Formats: sequence, structure tokens, C-alpha cells
Amino acid sequence: MTPKSPTQPGAPAAAQLQDRSGLSTAGRIVVKIGSSSLTTVAGGISEPALLEVVQVLAQRRLQGTEVILVSSGAIAAGLAPLGLARRPKDLATQQAAASVGQGLLMARYSQAFAAHGVTVSQVLLTAEDLTRRTQHVNAHRALERLLHLGVVPIVNENDTVATHEIRFGDNDRLAALVAHLVKAEALVLLSDVDAVYDGPPQNGARRIAHVAGPEDLSGITIGRAGGLGTGGMATKVEAAGIAADTGIPALVTSAANAAAALAGEDVGTWFSVNGVRRPVRLLWLAHLADIRGTLTLDDGAVKAVREGHKSLLPAGITNVSGVFEAGDAVDLADLRGVVVARGLVNYAAAELPQMLGRGTKELALQLGPEYEREVVHVDDLVLL
Repeated sequence: MTPKSPTQPGAPAAAQLQDRSGLSTAGRIVVKIGSSSLTTVAGGISEPALLEVVQVLAQRRLQGTEVILVSSGAIAAGLAPLGLARRPKDLATQQAAASVGQGLLMARYSQAFAAHGVTVSQVLLTAEDLTRRTQHVNAHRALERLLHLGVVPIVNENDTVATHEIRFGDNDRLAALVAHLVKAEALVLLSDVDAVYDGPPQNGARRIAHVAGPEDLSGITIGRAGGLGTGGMATKVEAAGIAADTGIPALVTSAANAAAALAGEDVGTWFSVNGVRRPVRLLWLAHLADIRGTLTLDDGAVKAVREGHKSLLPAGITNVSGVFEAGDAVDLADLRGVVVARGLVNYAAAELPQMLGRGTKELALQLGPEYEREVVHVDDLVLL
């Protein structure tokens, strides 16, 4: 029988973890595993690898920890059944491979977890699903209910219906958003590398055990993806940084170290919290939004936005570039071209030139009352 969760729906997360040792008693965690740790080109899904990670996560679930698994591998799992020797480059074939592979992947997860008496569910998401209010609320409600019922939700990027090219490392960043969405106590990112190093491990590089902030990685070149995955260490580090910057500590290590990591042992690279939690919409805006244009601000507007935490008004804008509609994401830059903030604009690009440098009351009198609103409201703006 599937164990019930020890927490109630919507319950706040426990006290913030101070270091990796807290993983041994964490009440809610998000674990992400990459394609390279689960599959091979020749054989599709690696049975030993999948069974090993399932055993670790099932044991934690049975001990009372709420576990959300973000799993890559659908495209890679679909290669062998389709007779493909390598990951395809075109979107249509990627979608076809994901469609075949996702079912295979979930069937194996369901069978493997069931052997431990744990029920799993499939949750297909995109980053955009977590930023639109209706989808965001529905995703949160569904995940909370699944966790309360003792289920392990298995989340994946919805590759099959992607409308853009499947982006580099989306599942790493998606995992950070999911961790934020469910108020997880920690994010654990598993790959085929056991930690972040200050150089190539084969050349005797040093493991970076702890990252307190971005400055700890200054000057270090982080590796990119291999043949099966799309992320690589670079996106693991980016996702861990996103989580840590918004109040959730993260650990980057290998799938082989999963048991040791969740036991709080000294493995991998720990990213400690260096920011506070903020709305998932602003998290998306800062890290994932498709930027459609740039608004150039005078010095007064930059100060009002950055130091005064004010909305952006048309009087402080000196130039508009790009093609965008109301509701799109735009960068806010100073007169030197340095991007200082990002926001959701309330006007289309074609509307703004006539408004530049003018007050909202003047615009309302000349153009109508609908022009008395802000160009970017403070609630739709994030500082960079």
C-alpha cells in the first residue's frame, strides 16, 4: 500500500537546510536525473541505472520524505526503438523520439517503483506552464495533492508538443522551477559527473565542495553536454544557482552518489542559499523568458527602478528596440546599454514611440485614459 505523506496539502516547507547534512532529514525534495545517467544509444533505457536510482528514491519515500523526480531521458529512450543511432537535430524527429520514449520510460519507472510499493504519476510540463497563472495554479494543486497521497510525481519537459526547438538543458532549469513551485527544501541534480570541478577532472582538478555565491565560480570554465543529454554541467550549475538565488539549496553530484547525497554525506557540490524566495513568475522572467525587445532608460528612471523599486513610466524611456506586444518580456537598459532589469511590458512596441518622455496624465488627456498606466508595473519587474 502506498504510504501517505506526513504533510498536508499546501503545508509550508520545514526550516531551511543549512548544509548538505540536512538532506538526510529533509521532508520534501526535488531530484533531477539526466539522460546520460539513464540511457545508452545502443540499448535505450539502462535497466541497472534506472533500478539503482529508483531504489534510493523509493526508500526515502517509504521513510516519509516527499519526493518529486524530474527525469530526462524520453528522447534518448526513443532512439533505439526508432532505429536512430544518435540524438536527432531536427525538432520533428526529436518530438517523435520523445513520444515513443516517454511511454517506455514511464512504464519502467512504474514497474520499478511498484516493486517497492510506491505509486508514481506522470506530469508533463514546460517552463511556460509554470508562469501562466491558470496553469501555475493547476500544476501546484495537482502536485500538492499527489504528494499528499504518497505518490512520487515524475516530471518531464513536454518535448512531444514543444513549439520551439527543445532548448539546451531545459529539464535542469525546469527542475529549479518545480522546486520553487512546490516549496521544496532542497534540489538535487544528478548526472554522470560527481561534482563541479575547477578544471577537467582527468587533469587532477579540485572538487568544489561548496558554492556560497556566484563569485566562488568566477574564472572557472564549466563543461557542456555530451551526446545523449542536452544539458551538461553548465546547466546543472545554472539551475543550482537559480535555486540558491531564490531560497532553495541545491546539490550537484552523480547518479552513482544518489544514496550518499540523500544521506547527507560529503559528496558533490553544495550550493547554499544566497537569496530569498520570490514568485515563480519572476523567477521565470529572470532566467527563462523569451526577451522580445529593449527599453532604454534615462538615469532618473534607472534609479527609480533599481533603488526606489518603482514602476517604469514612459517619461523615463529614451528609446525602444525590438518587436513585441503587450505582455511580452523586455529588457530595461541604462544609457550605456547595460541591462539593469527585466519586465512584462503593458504596451506594444508600435505604441511606445509616441509616449517617450511624456507624463501619464498628459498621455491620458491626449490619447485616452488607457494610456495612464505604467509601461512596466513594479510587480512585473525583476532586477538583474
